[in-house]
Amino acid sequence: MSDNSMQVGFLGVGMMGQPMAGKLLDGGHKLLIHDINQDAMAPLLARQAQHAASPRDLADRAEVVIVSLPTLGAFRAVLPELAQGRRMKYLVNTCTVGTKFIREIEAALAPTGATLVDCPISGGPSGAAAGTLSVMVSGAPAAIDAVRPLLALWGPTLTVAGDTPGAAQVLKLTNNILCAVALAATSEAFVMGAKAGLDPEVMLQAINAGTGNNTATQTMFPKAVLDRSFRYGAALQILLKDIDLAIELGEELAVPMWVCQAVRLLFHHAAFAGSPQDDMTRIVQFVERNAQFEMPKTR
Repeated sequence: MSDNSMQVGFLGVGMMGQPMAGKLLDGGHKLLIHDINQDAMAPLLARQAQHAASPRDLADRAEVVIVSLPTLGAFRAVLPELAQGRRMKYLVNTCTVGTKFIREIEAALAPTGATLVDCPISGGPSGAAAGTLSVMVSGAPAAIDAVRPLLALWGPTLTVAGDTPGAAQVLKLTNNILCAVALAATSEAFVMGAKAGLDPEVMLQAINAGTGNNTATQTMFPKAVLDRSFRYGAALQILLKDIDLAIELGEELAVPMWVCQAVRLLFHHAAFAGSPQDDMTRIVQFVERNAQFEMPKTR
């Protein structure tokens, strides 16, 4: 596939979709976009992306349709429209939806001849903006090769999980449940250390140089916690969806998920105490309230 040989459609240009779609424009691709939020589309339309009237319109006009939607419900609602599209050859799913929903997508596409490429990504909004996402992909090798030039624009790491589309979902869920566990444990550990009198910056330096370093200490705390902004860019409800899907998969496979169950309970309590739309780094504040202590702003 040459750089401009395919018309690309992008469904959902929110926190993740907008910068990912922008990278396709950077790569010289013709882009059609659709989102229920007009404001979310504005920056891309200003860069000469074209507006599609509906998900069906995207699938009628684009050979490749990339989907970046926040919930399974939102995806399920548009799937029949996408499946009716006259031109779509490849549906690229970037959402974390679990293996059961992948089978739903495949069943919907089966009569159409379109091929699913499952392509969940990791790295958050900052990684999407920087083009440093970790891209996980699975599906028919020929289909992966057809869209590979697009996926390569999102980040330097592309991992092929297998020939079955659901394999990439399994890989993404293992990643995201580890991310959730790390964020929960880091929140508790930092509140403990700070309440005992340690400077959070000193903790961060020592932990990132030691064996406790993780994605929370490397990115979330420096970018959104130590400055007390709590604007990392991913909502609690998104992470909760991924936690639920990971535990569901573990239970389906008869794998004990003791630690993950405890983490799910913590995040659900935080969502009940605040709002599911809260940034996921606000889990720190939930721990603080229960510890009756607030960490100082250090940045």
